[in-house]
Amino acid sequence: MSPWRMTRWERGELPPDAGTDNVPGAPTTRADGSERRHEALVSVRLGPSAPGSHLVEYLRHEPCAVAAWWIAADVDAVIRLAADSITVLHRAVADLRLRAGVEVAEANYILRALDLTTPADPGAPTDAQAWAGSAA
Repeated sequence: MSPWRMTRWERGELPPDAGTDNVPGAPTTRADGSERRHEALVSVRLGPSAPGSHLVEYLRHEPCAVAAWWIAADVDAVIRLAADSITVLHRAVADLRLRAGVEVAEANYILRALDLTTPADPGAPTDAQAWAGSAA
């Protein structure tokens, strides 16, 4: 994607209201607070002739790979990638297709974390059982 069509977040700039403190749901930054860290969860399906060990070995040497899980679903694995630049992150996803024997790679880019500690409705009871009723 060309730089003039990218959003400020994609270019690595912080949104105007983003602070540098670690508030749940706030964009993550480097230790010096200069740039947002971009992350993606990539669902992959290996090609018919690609062994899983090839993917694991590739991910061990991929600097953007943070974590990976084998999944019992329509996909073979889910990989968490992170980079300081959205361009580097896009390249890491493309490299999965080109170099790791991945037939299908579907990237889901992480925008921000959900705050699970604060209730959405301040007037709602904080007891988790209050909204859960018996199925019987």
